[in-house]
Amino acid sequence: MHPRTSTAAWSGLLLVCLLVLSGCAREDPETALRSTLDTLQQALETRDAGVLGDTLSAEFIGPDGMDAKAAERMAKGMFLRYRNVGVTVGPVSVDMGDGHATVGFDAVLSGGQGRILPDAARVYSVQSGWRLEGGEWRLTSIRWEPRS
Repeated sequence: MHPRTSTAAWSGLLLVCLLVLSGCAREDPETALRSTLDTLQQALETRDAGVLGDTLSAEFIGPDGMDAKAAERMAKGMFLRYRNVGVTVGPVSVDMGDGHATVGFDAVLSGGQGRILPDAARVYSVQSGWRLEGGEWRLTSIRWEPRS
């Protein structure tokens, strides 16, 4: 084999490998959404309201007309009230659409002042709407109801 042909063959093989690997590195939309949900859960547990704010769509609407700023203020208020915040999410159901998704789950929220047992804990049934904006999943709506 001629050296030039060998170099061209190896270059072609390298290019194909890079294309395959770059395709593998991309997350499918549902995996990316689940990753965003995990990041959001971790942010709540570490009391990082900024990540919450970054996850909310500019068109976010919550219960009683809550907008994105009000949702971020509510989270900050909870973080001031409780030194420890726990979020345990039950099985997550994801209904994917073209550029949007609906996510449902049960969540146990707990908060405490650093003692072993939480001062408050409650189970909620949560339904949320998500939209793909600029390659990132953004929360567009959420509603929750306490479970008995």
